[in-house]
Amino acid sequence: MLYLAALLVLVGCFYWGFQKILTAYLVKSFLDTREQLRGNYQRLLKLNAQLEDENLILHKELEQTIALYDISKQICRTLEEDAVFNHFKEEIDKYIDIGSCKFVKGDIDISQYKDKAVLNLEIDKNLIGHLIADGIRPEEQEKFYILAQQFMLGLKRAILYQQVQELSVTDTLTGAFSRRHYLERFGEELERSNKFKYHFSCLMVDIDHFKYYNDRHGHLVGDAILKEIASLIKESIRQIDLMGRYGGEEFSLVLTETGKEDARYVAERIRRAIEDARIRVYDEDLKVTISIGISSFPADGQDTRSLIEKADQALYQAKQTGRNRVCVS
Repeated sequence: MLYLAALLVLVGCFYWGFQKILTAYLVKSFLDTREQLRGNYQRLLKLNAQLEDENLILHKELEQTIALYDISKQICRTLEEDAVFNHFKEEIDKYIDIGSCKFVKGDIDISQYKDKAVLNLEIDKNLIGHLIADGIRPEEQEKFYILAQQFMLGLKRAILYQQVQELSVTDTLTGAFSRRHYLERFGEELERSNKFKYHFSCLMVDIDHFKYYNDRHGHLVGDAILKEIASLIKESIRQIDLMGRYGGEEFSLVLTETGKEDARYVAERIRRAIEDARIRVYDEDLKVTISIGISSFPADGQDTRSLIEKADQALYQAKQTGRNRVCVS
């Protein structure tokens, strides 16, 4: 009996000791696991914060990249090559810290620009010119090339528009003769007047502060102004006279069998008609003026180029002396 009692006591002590050791082990294991889980949790929190920061950076870069591709609508606001580049330069300054950037037309010796970034601009494998820039940081080179592609789209649109205009007889916006066709008709009138000893006059007409209207109200308003000005000019001249859209906001007229003094009278009539008109464009009432320069055949030249240059010089004088006036060469 004593042996059995001692055995039971020994077993009880062993069980108690084993239970105590097991409990201590389990508690330590639980505490270690809890610390490990806590450490993992903290690492996951830190990793999640890093991922959120990286995601924010990637989202911002994505928005910037989308914005870079979206600037084409700003660059394409105009159909004049130089104006396309000016809009491109305005946009590129918003996104890139750049030293200088210029557009050089035609083929050039690019060896003189070894220290600069030079991008060849081609349309249908024909070299149009070069985009030359410096001061671009390596991390911003990709942005520059994206922007340059948008400039290329705007430039291609402007060039194609000019080509179409050169092939057409009339300007699609104003209804005036296209520049090419106008110059052809100008040459025909020159030959006729020279043959029959007639006088005629050439007028160069330019809208005052047209860039202001374009920049302030937008390209569509600028187009509406051009259309209305062309209409007012047509109403002030005869059917036998010639009218062409010579440039962006510049028109040229040939007043057949009209001397210089009579041409001045017609020019003043045109100027006053536009000055007095209230041009309604969408929800805007605009007051627009023009400046006019006059030359006459044969006194101021014997060919179209000389007559246009003389009229252009007179136009420049009108601009320099206050605009909204007529000057004679």
